[in-house]
Amino acid sequence: MKRNKRFSLSGKAVLICCLAFLMVPAGFALAAPNKPFPQHTTYTSGSIKPSHVTQTTMDDAVKSKWDSWKSAYLKPAGTGKYYVKYDSSGATVSEAHGYGMLLTVLMAGYDSSAQTYFNGLYKYYTEHPSDNNPYLMAWKQNSSFQNVEGADSATDGDMDIAYSLLLADKQWGSSGTVNYLQAAKNIINAIMQNDVNQTQWTLRLGDWATDGSYATATRPSDFMLNHLKAFQQATGDTRWTKVIDKTYSIINSIYTNYSASTGLLPDFVVYSGGAYKPAPADFLEDTTDGSYAYNSCRTPWRITTDYLMTGDNRALNQLNQMNSWIKGKVNSNPGAVKDGYKLNGSVIGSYNSGAFFAPFGVSAMTSSSNQTWLNSVWTYTAGSSSEGYYEDSIKLFSLLVMSGNWWAY
Repeated sequence: MKRNKRFSLSGKAVLICCLAFLMVPAGFALAAPNKPFPQHTTYTSGSIKPSHVTQTTMDDAVKSKWDSWKSAYLKPAGTGKYYVKYDSSGATVSEAHGYGMLLTVLMAGYDSSAQTYFNGLYKYYTEHPSDNNPYLMAWKQNSSFQNVEGADSATDGDMDIAYSLLLADKQWGSSGTVNYLQAAKNIINAIMQNDVNQTQWTLRLGDWATDGSYATATRPSDFMLNHLKAFQQATGDTRWTKVIDKTYSIINSIYTNYSASTGLLPDFVVYSGGAYKPAPADFLEDTTDGSYAYNSCRTPWRITTDYLMTGDNRALNQLNQMNSWIKGKVNSNPGAVKDGYKLNGSVIGSYNSGAFFAPFGVSAMTSSSNQTWLNSVWTYTAGSSSEGYYEDSIKLFSLLVMSGNWWAY
């Protein structure tokens, strides 16, 4: 099946059954957070954080971006439910929903309503199951909260929802209104069943991608390796090791064979002739499907986060090459980053999008040689204006990691 485009352009900015849920009664005492914001996590040895501002200044920048994000995008969806408004029409996608669930659990302690929001987002998720597996989420709803464009799932939304539930178990425990840990295990097992190609041990594009070239394709922006490790830890399912190993293998295969000078990864990867390759133009979403565009702009954040949390260095060469390349490409000026590059480094974008410049700050954290560049990206991102749901979400996640406030299951 041909998936309709996930993101639409407005100007130049990209906008891009289940467990029973009981309503929280009036006066119900919500759990105190066990890991309240700020957390000030110690990342892997040798990694760096911005050095030109204080920790308090960084924490305050995250709080400010969260307040703006919540005001713009976190909206009620009927009694006791919340959703993330991802475009001007009031539609949403499971990707956005996963972002909302992650952000609310991470900002608990600063935001006194975080658990209420999280539980409301959880209830919305349970009421929009995929047709293929009731624990996965239908990927898109319109402003009337009706499933549209096929009630099947997208892997990235499923993974973030699952990971957020694991974090919620650590944050609030699972003995309250929602058994977060059981809910997490249910969706993790569903991801293994329907979002993983168990012949190739690759992450599918979604639970729908079971035919033709889609069955063996994968998307590097779904390479949330720290999520995968948490899924194995929570469930004891050793098959996740196969997915983790294969994911690192694909990163390095694409880097070695197609982007040795840049370290960039394409929006989509296909399996052809016994090898993994950048997808052809218009494979799923756009002419840029084989380039570094509005999907893979997230890879510097997603892949680096696993290195920061675990020290797993299997993608470190690729990340270091990418850091070196982008600093040179833009002369260490984050304002010169464009929203799209071919894997050889040539520019195909024209807009300075926060979805692109902010994640480079996360990847810069791998080495002290990037300190000046990291400081510049931090300042530029923290001071940036609102752009849209997609950019603002990625900027907030990037600031959370850069400030040391990401934490793992």
